[in-house]
Amino acid sequence: MLTLVGCLFALFLAMNLPVAFALAMAAAPAFLFSDYMPASVAIQRMYDVTQSYPLLAVPFFILGGNLMNTGGITERLLRFARLLTGWMAGGLAQVAVVLSMLMGGICGSAVADAAMEARLLGPAMLQRGYTKGYAASVIAFSSVITATIPPSIGLVLFGFVNEVSVGKLLMGGVIPGLLMTAVIMGVTAVIARREGYAPELPERPSLGEVLASARECFWALMFPVFLLAGFRFGAFTATEAGAVVVAYALVVGLFIYRELTWARIKETLGHSVQDIGMVMLIIVMAAALGHVIIIEQAPQALSEILTAIDQPYVTLLLVLLILFVAGMVMEATVNVLLLTPLLMPALLEQGFDPVHVGVVMVILITFGGNTPPVGVIMYTVCGILKCSFEEFVRVSLPFIWAMLAFLAFLSLVPQSVLLLPNLAM
Repeated sequence: MLTLVGCLFALFLAMNLPVAFALAMAAAPAFLFSDYMPASVAIQRMYDVTQSYPLLAVPFFILGGNLMNTGGITERLLRFARLLTGWMAGGLAQVAVVLSMLMGGICGSAVADAAMEARLLGPAMLQRGYTKGYAASVIAFSSVITATIPPSIGLVLFGFVNEVSVGKLLMGGVIPGLLMTAVIMGVTAVIARREGYAPELPERPSLGEVLASARECFWALMFPVFLLAGFRFGAFTATEAGAVVVAYALVVGLFIYRELTWARIKETLGHSVQDIGMVMLIIVMAAALGHVIIIEQAPQALSEILTAIDQPYVTLLLVLLILFVAGMVMEATVNVLLLTPLLMPALLEQGFDPVHVGVVMVILITFGGNTPPVGVIMYTVCGILKCSFEEFVRVSLPFIWAMLAFLAFLSLVPQSVLLLPNLAM
């Protein structure tokens, strides 16, 4: 039965069927033609997953991020990022990288960040003579930073399905997110110098100009600090933090920046309902398929195969390789919901810390959105900038190699992830 389900899922993906429907249709035979899995169990599993308290964080984070985008925060962060890095070689590309880092404390979704920056910065980058492949690669790979720095929807989902502390996972994403920013900025600068891309600003801004811009977007910059401090001192749980995000965005947008009108709130609610509906549909359908996988004892079988290797880092390498290949053909949310529960038991049995491997796995899964043949981030950015996939892949090779080296570092140096969670919690 498991083989049939896997083949059907692969077939439906190859037919470009929406992921949620591919999940449902692949799981259907197991419930319709099996004596030990009646169809009522599928409905029950789909209902049960929506009743999860930790999962409430996801719709709250989506709504809060959309409110911040329409409340004037993104525009102020863009000006701040331009002052910080616009004087470097390939200045506008560096602005895109830093903006992704700053948006990490607001958005939490790589695809949303990539789409926003492709529309906001993409045309200006092309006007300044950047090739489509370079502009698309910088925007696409820097969006992985957004999905790593809290609040990260991927880390919330990982903690939910694998029963790992979401607060520790979010804190564990801070240092890797900052390190990733430095890595991508380095690759961006090397290519910019080689291609002769000019700085965005004629000279480095004064300290006074930078501080003035920082004051202007103080409330946006303080939000990640406020969020992490709340986790550390127990003011709210990771789930409650989602509601805090929404309240914070409303207060800043309505009363401080005063750009969040009621018309914009109504529009934002409409977009958020669509975003939440898409994510939740994938989650409930994945719950049904995940039940089939558990009943067929796939996690136990895979864990026995991997733990038989008896070499922890070889096991970790194989797990990351599986996720890397899966990221080429499946969307990140599906990989987190379906694959990580299959692979985590083997890593835990080998003695790995769940927070450490959780952060590494989520970064790698998100990174898979930039690799063909089914890279969601890649499709999004290339579609907006009208960049061919061949050009994107060719120009993105330095970013791919740099990201693989960075992931190897995170895997071999657990403290790069665990330092902040261990100190704070």
